[in-house]
Amino acid sequence: MPHSKFDLIKILITFSFIISISQICLAQPPEAAAQGQNWTHYVRIAGHGLNINNVDQIISRAAETHVFGIETDNSLTGYYESFLDPAEKLQAMKAMAEKAHAAGNKVFIYTEGLETITADADRKERTFFKDHPDWVQRDISGRPAVFGGGDAFWIDEGDEDVWITPYAMEWREIFMERIRQIAATGMDGVFVDIPYWMTHFEGWEDTWASFDNYTLAAFKAVSGLNAKTDIKLGDFNDPNFIKWIDFRIRTLTEFMKEVAENGRSVNPGFITIAEIYPGIEESALRVGADVYEMYQVVDVIAHEYSVGGYKSAERQPADWFAFMAGMYSFRAFAEGKASWMLTYSWENHEKIKPAEAMENLMMSQLMAGANCWDAANHVMSGSNDYEARARIFKWISEHEKTFYLPRQPIKPVGVYFSQKTRNYFADEFIPSYRGIMYLLLQSHLEFQVVTPRTLANFGGEILILPDVKCLSEEELAQFETFVESGKSLVITGESGAYDYRRQRRAENPLHQLLGIQDTREKAISVSGKKFLYHPFCIGKIYYEAVNKDFNEWARSGKYEGASFDQLKNDFVREITADLQFQPAVEVIASPFVSTQVAAVNGNPHVFIANFKGLKAKENASQLPEKNLKITFPAEKIGQVYTLEFMGAVKKIKGSWKDGKLTCVIPEIRRGMVVWCE
Repeated sequence: MPHSKFDLIKILITFSFIISISQICLAQPPEAAAQGQNWTHYVRIAGHGLNINNVDQIISRAAETHVFGIETDNSLTGYYESFLDPAEKLQAMKAMAEKAHAAGNKVFIYTEGLETITADADRKERTFFKDHPDWVQRDISGRPAVFGGGDAFWIDEGDEDVWITPYAMEWREIFMERIRQIAATGMDGVFVDIPYWMTHFEGWEDTWASFDNYTLAAFKAVSGLNAKTDIKLGDFNDPNFIKWIDFRIRTLTEFMKEVAENGRSVNPGFITIAEIYPGIEESALRVGADVYEMYQVVDVIAHEYSVGGYKSAERQPADWFAFMAGMYSFRAFAEGKASWMLTYSWENHEKIKPAEAMENLMMSQLMAGANCWDAANHVMSGSNDYEARARIFKWISEHEKTFYLPRQPIKPVGVYFSQKTRNYFADEFIPSYRGIMYLLLQSHLEFQVVTPRTLANFGGEILILPDVKCLSEEELAQFETFVESGKSLVITGESGAYDYRRQRRAENPLHQLLGIQDTREKAISVSGKKFLYHPFCIGKIYYEAVNKDFNEWARSGKYEGASFDQLKNDFVREITADLQFQPAVEVIASPFVSTQVAAVNGNPHVFIANFKGLKAKENASQLPEKNLKITFPAEKIGQVYTLEFMGAVKKIKGSWKDGKLTCVIPEIRRGMVVWCE
């Protein structure tokens, strides 16, 4: 019986699905595939402008510099002309995908999310805004989100730049069709740039947009409120403003979920990458793109994260710890998905070599388990030093499994990231959370970032709540189970004082659970339950101490007598003595070294990043960390290995006694991984 047209289509779809799955399996190490990872975990990214005439050049440059995971950019939805007629740009994508796959590489395409430019709009009768003024975001006074040359570095004179509401459904239908067309070219994924509410251009920061008619109608449908009249903008004590915050975040998360669904509807192996610049801080709720939520609906997030200095050459030692804390948080939010870092190293810093700035940046990313992206200046393409890129990327390719195979906790101290508390009390929560992260990174205790999504599976003995004001009933029940099982809570500040609607509770349920009577005094296990209570958050105190003089001490490499060091020692004593906690892996090193302890393939690893001696804009060459001591648990005599950043794997001697294997690392320059087998 002859096949119908519908049967043939099904056969072709099935065949393309088999090919796409086989490509994914072949593009990653077999060991990684066995652990459920795909190619996104092993990328070494570089960006390229794409047209039909430069495909071979892109492939050649990627091969020369050991790029795996080629970013290409032709802004299909980002320019009004190609948004309406995408044929030429789709043709270039198809050619690029075919050549990349023939070379054994992966390739994805950049396109804008809610932004579109009409080039040379001042000389055209038709522009996006002239054709569709109702599709554009607006502030509460009705001002449209329309910009021109000088408003951003990527907008040329005479261009019209518009920011679109995701509730303009006619536009959205066309946009999703473009995503399906991109997936049909054979591209491995789409990279969606900044799907934001317009609150990040000058003069728009405090608008809490958008108040266009489509968005107003959508909000009223779910809340019954008129966002123009029923909300006190910027007032976190206003319950209606809290609803507006939640609505804006939910909107962009659902938009990106739809992007991913449309791509997969054409190609099941098609991945969606969201480029997001806000990280763990307040900016996430302002622009509405929250990586904590977004990780649930996309395959990868490319973090344009620049805490403590836009370029790595501009970071002080304390800034590097903020950067590490952010990346470790992203890895926790990802829950097994990959995290890409679209970050920048150098721009005309006369006293610093570009290669050194690049090495520091990529070393830090590797130690956090994130993927590296080498970009020049403020754009996504080029390189500050192609030779350095080739050298670093080649080394990463040779040791990728060490850094990118899953890292499993051994015996961690948990630190709780509360997205709701960040949303509603960002100025208080972030210093507390970041301070606790600093304490754990700088005291070298094994840590695990725990979130509401992963709380039920946390297996550690101690969990720290850094001024986690907003807790749900479900979280409170899980904390009760945690304490009743004999494990320890460390609560600080006003943890538990508010519910998920930011309403203050009449009584704090955490205090009731633990039997805390006097909220003015520190308490230790007063009710038979194991806990520590700090009414004044130790995290916030430590964060302030680090900001005060950590950088000055780090430049000399000395720290004895520093106020932050005394606070750190007191914290470690509370954890180890008062709560009787003994780490599985013990690390003795200076506080200018960041460490993560984790199991990789069942073997304990220590990932070490050294920031000693660095000085923003002046020095990117570390003072070596000397005589770092590590003690591993070992039932019998084992072998210790080291892998210095940009070096080779070496065996080193260790001494075994009473079930422990101890080694001393004579010197670490930038970074190192040490493990025991």
